Amino acid sequence: MTIRIAPILTESTRDLGKSALYLLLTIATIKVSHSLYRYLRFLKMSSSSASATDAETVRQNRILSSKLYFDIPLSKAPVIYSSDYDISFLGIEKMHPFDSSKWGRICQFLSSDGFLDKNCIVEPLEASKEDLLVVHSESYLNTLKNSTNVAMIIEVPPLAIFPNCLVQKKVLYPFRKQVGGTILAAKLAKEQGWAINVGGGFHHCSADQGGGFCAYADISLCIHYAFVRLNISRVMIIDLDAHQGNGHEKDFSNDSRVYILDMYNPGIYPFHYKARGYIDQKVEVVSGTTTNEYLNKLDEALEVAGHTFHPELVVYNAGTDILDGDPLGRLKISPEGIATRDEKVFGFVRSRNIPLVMLTSGGYMKSSARVIANSIENLSRKGLLNVGSSKVKM
Repeated sequence: MTIRIAPILTESTRDLGKSALYLLLTIATIKVSHSLYRYLRFLKMSSSSASATDAETVRQNRILSSKLYFDIPLSKAPVIYSSDYDISFLGIEKMHPFDSSKWGRICQFLSSDGFLDKNCIVEPLEASKEDLLVVHSESYLNTLKNSTNVAMIIEVPPLAIFPNCLVQKKVLYPFRKQVGGTILAAKLAKEQGWAINVGGGFHHCSADQGGGFCAYADISLCIHYAFVRLNISRVMIIDLDAHQGNGHEKDFSNDSRVYILDMYNPGIYPFHYKARGYIDQKVEVVSGTTTNEYLNKLDEALEVAGHTFHPELVVYNAGTDILDGDPLGRLKISPEGIATRDEKVFGFVRSRNIPLVMLTSGGYMKSSARVIANSIENLSRKGLLNVGSSKVKM
């Protein structure tokens, strides 16, 4: 028996040694795998971080080299408009309920009322491709070279049959001029206390998607330019168009520098529920909301906003599609109510000495132009446009 025990013990020892070796190799393999995974993850994160840094550097360089900011003489009022804003394309523009000559008629009213000399209006430059790439991807801008895509964005189907060169000239060029106006408005507001772009407010367009008559994200672009060129670090968007501003909400979903107060009708376009989650202060006003109820909710919202966030610039999207009778807004706010609404927002920023950019945005009734002009004139009478060195009435 003694002769056989030794080989058995030796064989058992060998098996035990093999098992231990396998265990050690397994542990070593796992550790190496984990180390390799962490290393690869680190490289990926470093690469992503570097890519993000590179992308931000490119963005800043584009902004710094842009010509959209230029010096404005004090003889000019901080009111921005160009006759190129107005869209006229063989009458096809009338197939959309938006009044595409609204912008020009606002200025005509202001001029004929003796409120604003046409020579005092500031004309902006057109936003170039390099300017638009500050927010938009090249792939998105390329989609606008297809007339069918543009037709879907501005909701005029017959536009799809026209050569894109005509669509660019007759439709997208006016939009790019308005984008230039919105971007320039921030510079004027910083210098003079306020600025009104008689156009813009394309709040349904985000960096990678247009829609709802909005082909370019002028609000997002305006804010990014302000961050870099005006040394501004906190911006509040007060969006009082009847529709939810899903475009800028997507663009600033993870940006704590931007606070969004959006007061909108939840029962109408765009039904963008995910973007609603990005709104810092959501105020829903259902179809049929009347003037007093609306203004009371606005008072409460501004009170909360004033205690929650302290901006260095306010971008006010002042759509008039809340007007009683507007077929798309479905609210019942009187013309006087709109003037009071604008007065409350200007009073909010004036009391806090915050520069304000006002955009005219949506409004689908012919009377919208007159309502906007009346509201601007009311702001002047109340002394809310005499901020800094500027006076509108000349």
